[in-house]
Amino acid sequence: MSSIEETNDLPGGPLRGVRILEFTQIIAGPVAGIHLSDLGAEVVKVEPLHGEDRRNSGAVVPNEGKYFQSLNRGKRSLTIDLARPEGRELVKRLVPHFDVVLSNYRFGVAERLGIDYESLRAIRPDIIVATITGFGDHGPHATRAGSDIATQAYSGMIAAEGKIDEDGAPSWLNATPFIDRASAFAAAMAICAALFERERTGRGQAIHLSLLQTALELMSNKVMREPVHDVTVRDPLLHRMQAARAGGATFEEMIALRDGTVRLTSHRLYYRGYQTRQGALILGAITQQNRDRIRRILDMHDETDSPDFDAGAPGADEQVEAWRAEIQQKLMERTADEWEAVFLEEGVPASTVNLAEEMSDDEQVLAMGMMTPLVHAVTGPQRVVGPLARMSATPAEARRPAPALGEHSREVLIECGLTDAEVDGLVEGGVVTSWHA
Repeated sequence: MSSIEETNDLPGGPLRGVRILEFTQIIAGPVAGIHLSDLGAEVVKVEPLHGEDRRNSGAVVPNEGKYFQSLNRGKRSLTIDLARPEGRELVKRLVPHFDVVLSNYRFGVAERLGIDYESLRAIRPDIIVATITGFGDHGPHATRAGSDIATQAYSGMIAAEGKIDEDGAPSWLNATPFIDRASAFAAAMAICAALFERERTGRGQAIHLSLLQTALELMSNKVMREPVHDVTVRDPLLHRMQAARAGGATFEEMIALRDGTVRLTSHRLYYRGYQTRQGALILGAITQQNRDRIRRILDMHDETDSPDFDAGAPGADEQVEAWRAEIQQKLMERTADEWEAVFLEEGVPASTVNLAEEMSDDEQVLAMGMMTPLVHAVTGPQRVVGPLARMSATPAEARRPAPALGEHSREVLIECGLTDAEVDGLVEGGVVTSWHA
């Protein structure tokens, strides 16, 4: 690992001693850095002098928006003007002191900045360089601009979900950027594997990830090709949808064609949301055993699990809709909380629909210690969502809040061998900034 000793007295996780230099923005790269920090790595985020653009997204306090803080906790901030040759030369001085370089710029930017694998392994041969791009590192769309929503569209995810707005236009999964966050998980996993490989062999390596690859994995059951299923279901559906698109059909009309295919009818009744007398309720019965329990509770006599029920027969959709309406009518007799208690007593997966803003004080969240108290240098006390995994021997931990802009520039540069006079010169020359409380 790096020759630089850990400079804080916080407990170490399984990645203690690993140092990561992060050139990231928006979501995928920053979130990968969070997970690595939770596992004990020291993560230094390199930002432009004015800070990453997301610092002021929805900010109440300038440069310290809650959204940015949630995506960048656990790190230290070092500001460098990478547009200047002095800034890029400074990076070269830092790299020997780091084990991993992580970036998620558009393809080609890392090469222009000299933070690509080929450039960096000339400085440190065993360096691990992880790069997240939109569409990959070669091919006709490698340089294409990428984002979560654009990748949802390109990959087919928006069409697969089939959501439309009030005008019939495509609607995307916008509450949570699934592709970005899943790419972050993949990056953290791959970096851990590369570090393990380096421990065994001494070799560094390049890691390439893309939002497109992640999106395909998230829809692997739809993207996968399998001859028997394809000739029966996929190919006829695809032909109809492509023909409709070529004929000028609207997005809504195309999606209706997918909705018209044979579906899992029992899931349409017992794996979905319903209104109640007060609040909304989700039923999550995947197994027939759980569906039968719901039938008993609600006194339902639908035949959707019967081998004799033909979901594709004329009138089947109307029958399933009638059963759904019957369930809906019965659920209106009680509140969501009351129904939740009934279903859980019988071991059925069900939940009231809670608000995300309520979860920091949820009794189960608190009992499990899923929130971690921290103190931010500018905005003060806060509670953040803690690590994904609990580890008995080398605990993962949310170790520090998101950094103020340039909060750690001086200390990081000093750790990497620069003198106070050199740092002063870089600050005076506008190559870096140094934050003061």
